[in-house]
Amino acid sequence: MEYVNVIIDNNTDHTDSLFTYGSLIPGVKPGDKVSVPFTRWNKLREGYVHSFVEEPDAGIRNLKQVEGRDPEISLPSHAIELAEFMRQRYFCRYIDAIRCFLPSGKKRKKTLPEIPSEEEGLAPPPTLTEEQTLAMERILPYIERQAHRVFLLHGVTNSGKTEIYMQVIEACLSRGKNAILLVPEIALTSQMIHRFTSRFGTGNVAVLHSKLTASERYEQWIKVRTGKVRIAIGARSAVFAPFENIGALIVDEEHESSYKSDMTPKYDTLEIAREIGRLEHAVVLLGSATPSLESSYRAEQGVYEYIPLRKRFNECALPKVAVVDMREELLEGNKSIFSRLLFEKMQESLARKEQVILFLNRRGHSTFLSCRSCGLVLRCPDCGISMTYHKSEDRVVCHYCGRQESIPSTCPSCGSKYIRYFGTGTEKVEEAVRESFPQTVVDRLDLDTAKKKGSSERILAAFARGKTDILIGTQLVAKGLDFSNVALVGIISADITLNIPDFRSPERTFQLVTQAAGRAGRRERQGNVVLQTYSPEHYAIRSAALQDYESFYREELSLRRQLGYPPFSDLILVMLGAGSEGEAEIAATKVRDAFLRKAGREHAMSVLGPRPASVNKVNELYRFQLLIKCPPEQWENFRQALSYVKKKVFAEKEKEWNLSIDVNPYGFY
Repeated sequence: MEYVNVIIDNNTDHTDSLFTYGSLIPGVKPGDKVSVPFTRWNKLREGYVHSFVEEPDAGIRNLKQVEGRDPEISLPSHAIELAEFMRQRYFCRYIDAIRCFLPSGKKRKKTLPEIPSEEEGLAPPPTLTEEQTLAMERILPYIERQAHRVFLLHGVTNSGKTEIYMQVIEACLSRGKNAILLVPEIALTSQMIHRFTSRFGTGNVAVLHSKLTASERYEQWIKVRTGKVRIAIGARSAVFAPFENIGALIVDEEHESSYKSDMTPKYDTLEIAREIGRLEHAVVLLGSATPSLESSYRAEQGVYEYIPLRKRFNECALPKVAVVDMREELLEGNKSIFSRLLFEKMQESLARKEQVILFLNRRGHSTFLSCRSCGLVLRCPDCGISMTYHKSEDRVVCHYCGRQESIPSTCPSCGSKYIRYFGTGTEKVEEAVRESFPQTVVDRLDLDTAKKKGSSERILAAFARGKTDILIGTQLVAKGLDFSNVALVGIISADITLNIPDFRSPERTFQLVTQAAGRAGRRERQGNVVLQTYSPEHYAIRSAALQDYESFYREELSLRRQLGYPPFSDLILVMLGAGSEGEAEIAATKVRDAFLRKAGREHAMSVLGPRPASVNKVNELYRFQLLIKCPPEQWENFRQALSYVKKKVFAEKEKEWNLSIDVNPYGFY
């Protein structure tokens, strides 16, 4: 008989440990899904084999046995080690990490016939530029030696990063290896999938993202797990594609905040990709025109290998960027959404039958409703943040929790009729465009228009075919899209992301402006960008207008060093929720004291707070937070102290307090 440790599929910290069972099932291995008797009533529960043990502990009485194994569900060989890493790094349970690897859907009751892949007429690889050739010469030796290495591919927009991704994958396939390609948004997968299936064939590519139906997700997972496909493409969760024998993990637009999970387990996709790369002896390729500060710093320190692509692949010049000070526009009587320069450039581009993209990173019609008599701002009763007006639905919506309410005819506070809409979202921009350019075909791409399955693909396909003249959108239109006839990009307000209360707001602004600008003039003709702002003197705006990454990086890195922010530390957000505001504050204070008792009182300056969370109330719980700055040399000490606090809170206050821990969050809400 063999003895195995099993992770029980159970939603409680009480069972977040390993349970030893005997096994008479031949060939059972770590990662296998099994059925085991659990609790004193021996109810069958699902579990996952963690490891083998030579002999069970002497204290175990009446050792139970594994009763069955699922023939279809088995995790890849690196899954258990990765689950251990995630449990330590993200303070999650074993089963939370294991579930990341599982197919989230269910098997179809009726099996559909396999559609044969179309391998004929595949697009041949183009001739590489000199920079692309040099890049491949640095990456290929690691693939050939099956050696782990992380590369940062820093290429200006339209420099041919995608072709390098394809060449790397081709090198993996020719050596019998598999590859994973990650994109930051589901909206980008359709364009990427088309390019990759044209090169590698439809039968070689699996698609993994949340917009698939349950049965589709299951089928794609099985294709990967059984080796029917060699390439997986998808958003964040595709990093857990159950491949064996991985040759490369590629993260496109590696700087994007969407690679950080805000659901348990709150993992960082880049960290997961690096860890899988280490376990699988695989290459990890991070690509971006605007790399995150953390990645650039690691490259500067030699942790990553830096590969620059400084020229556009077709030698086309980067777009000309004009900065418009909207304060001056207002002083000169222009109260329109559009500056005079942007309006003029739009007229010129449309007259030449060229396309226009208008970018505003805020959806909805108006950003808030306010009473002009008493100043009341209509806020979500659950979250306490201002609700956004959506004209198409004639309702106000909380963009945090999704709550919707009808528009009040009078002020709920003073009874005044003077309720007015303020601020601008993409819906309002669309309305203004239709009024100013009634003869043009206008479309909008944001989370509201992309709700239905296939809608984002339809919108982008129409724009790609030239059916749409002006495309308005949020960050969905700023990333990775490649349209040949876009001559003008208008950035309606570059200040929106600049004024978010987050230390990353300058970096986020620089990245979004640079990425949005990169959509213009991607073929022979040089493009134009009009950047509207109320803060033209800010270094993030200044550097983005010049498309000068180096100057932004140096200035921002200096500030981060002074303040002890990443990459010079890990930031750990500890959130406490309770039924009353007073109880939440008491909880956060007690957690702070318990942490310092364990970690050492000398680290008191590293703990900021407690203070109310930006979104003070969620799901009937009031929230207070602590922010812990953890220098690299203190990670293990702080981790042990937080693990101790987490266990203590769970044991003593499980039903009274809600505790969550987030390492390096992308948002402090």
